[in-house]
Amino acid sequence: MPSGQTAAVRAFTGLGRHRFAKPLVFVLALLPFVYLLWAAVFGQLGANPAEALVRATGDWTLRMLCVVLAVTPLRVLTASPSLARFRRMLGLFVYFYALLHMLSYSAFDMAFDLADIARDIVKRPFILVGFAAFVLLTSLALTSFNRAIKALGARNWQRLHRAVYGVAGLAILHFFWMRAGKNDFAEVAVYAGVLMALLGWRVWRWLHKKG
Repeated sequence: MPSGQTAAVRAFTGLGRHRFAKPLVFVLALLPFVYLLWAAVFGQLGANPAEALVRATGDWTLRMLCVVLAVTPLRVLTASPSLARFRRMLGLFVYFYALLHMLSYSAFDMAFDLADIARDIVKRPFILVGFAAFVLLTSLALTSFNRAIKALGARNWQRLHRAVYGVAGLAILHFFWMRAGKNDFAEVAVYAGVLMALLGWRVWRWLHKKG
């Protein structure tokens, strides 16, 4: 590795260990919510604010999912083990934006009518797939704490949290079906490409270790 690149990696690793790094990442991950809240209060969400909120919270769920899945490749490729300390917090932000997405849909599309929500889940495949992803994310969020790791055991906890890969697949399928009605797949292709690259890297690494 060239000396300049080595120095850059060392600087990057040092930043990851800095005591202000975690609060900074927290603030950065919270900024989209702050902006959406500001835009909602001051009427900056366009002609259909309800639809804008549902879409924006869904988009940010996907973006945060890409970010959290990028932590391990970035940690390995830059030899920066300190990056692992951000993974749990970023994973909880995935759930935070997914919860906002679910609440926005429940409030603005369904007026919190549980019977209508249940019928909609059964009736529309893309809602069913999105709901399944949310249920899986809920199980991951509820077991993301140290007590849960101790209760489940490290190996069982790791097996459970591999469900994040299933969440990624369901999220892309949800997004694809949602956009299928409008025949608009450009953004779907971008997110699918990013997630496939991140998951493909894991498969490659697993095969490399096995070989």
